[in-house]
Formats: sequence, C-alpha cells, structure tokens
Amino acid sequence: MLPLRVDQASHLIFLVILALFIIATPFLETLPRGQLINTALLTLVMLSGLVVIGARRGTLLLAMVLVVPGVVARWVNHYRPESMPVVVHLTFAVLFLALVGVKFLQFILRAPRVTVQVLEAGISTYLVFGLLWALAYMMVDGLIPGAFAFSVAGDSMAQSAIYYSFVTLTTMGYGDITPVSRVARMLAMLESTTGVLYMSILIARLVGLYSTVTPTEDGEDGTSGSRSGRGGC
Repeated sequence: MLPLRVDQASHLIFLVILALFIIATPFLETLPRGQLINTALLTLVMLSGLVVIGARRGTLLLAMVLVVPGVVARWVNHYRPESMPVVVHLTFAVLFLALVGVKFLQFILRAPRVTVQVLEAGISTYLVFGLLWALAYMMVDGLIPGAFAFSVAGDSMAQSAIYYSFVTLTTMGYGDITPVSRVARMLAMLESTTGVLYMSILIARLVGLYSTVTPTEDGEDGTSGSRSGRGGC
C-alpha cells in the first residue's frame, strides 16, 4: 500500500501553491501588505500539504500537531511579534516540511510505475527541501547572531533565505552569502549533499520504473500492445 493516496488535483494544488510561495516571497517585501500575503501563502502551503499527506490517521494526527500550532504561531507573530518569537513558527514549519518530504520520498520509492503524480511528487519534494532549509537558515540566523556573512550591504537572511537555500541546494554557490558559524556551515553542507543525492536517486528511480514497463500480449512483438507497469497506484 502506498503511503500517499490523494487525488491528482490535491497534489497539483500543493505543487502550485508551493511554487507560488517560493517565487513570490522575494517580491512581497516591497508591497505594503507583503508580509500579510507571505503569511497567508505559507499558511496555504502548510494546509495543502496537510491534505496531501493526511490520508492515514496516524500521519494526519502527527501533521495536525505540527500544522495547527505552527499556523497559529505564524499569525500571532504577524500581528503581535513581541508576544510570539519567530523561531516558534519556524520550528513547527521545518518539522512539518520534513514530514512532507519524507512522505513524498516514500511515495516515489514505492510507486509501481511512472505517473503524473509521481513526477509532481518529485518536483514537490525538491521544492520542499529548498523551503525547509530556507526556514532553517532563518532559525539559525535568529538564534546565532552573525551566523552568516553578507557581501551586499544591508542584506539579511530574512530577505535572502530562499535565494541562498536554492543556490546551495543546486550547488551553485555564488559566494555572496557565506555561512560563518558551525551550525550554519553544517546546514549548508547537508543541503548541498541532499540536493545532489536526491537528484541522483530520483533519476535512478524514474529510470528503474520506466525500464520495468513491459508490452502486453496484444501483439507478438509488443508494438501493438499497450504498456503497463507492475501494478496500479
């Protein structure tokens, strides 16, 4: 039994919202209500992720334990930041995204054939990793002052976390942001390693799934038969 049983629409919605949040976040700080929009989009990311992975009761309960306090803490921090430290909702968000990433990986590795949903899960997992580490960098920057060095004057991790995360995940490494503390360096090392390993595993898995597809008995050489996998989702 696959650990992820949702309709394709829910999975696609999560992917679209996740991509929209990642793309829009760097531009929202210039808008009058940009922080409010950012909070709303992150809330949608977490709620749509809850729908995707919440097919099983045990997973649903664990996800709700992370999502509900995380969303509440995010909104409380937005309206009353003095009463709710930002590290609280960041912690819940990081843990929830880690859970989502694990469930997506299980789904990809256990899928019997390549489907649109498997491809969506593969893309979503990569974006989840990038967002997860971006929030982790913000946590470290808030807990350890001076954890990162910036070559651009006035830059901060709150403004550049997503940019730095995906640059590290893809192993581009422009060098304009440098991890200084040991924790920051460890996170950067883990993210770059995860990015390389994930792409290798994903490609190998997709090729392996595709290579198991065999022709049916409708034609002797299989050219007229339909192609099927080892089983349905």
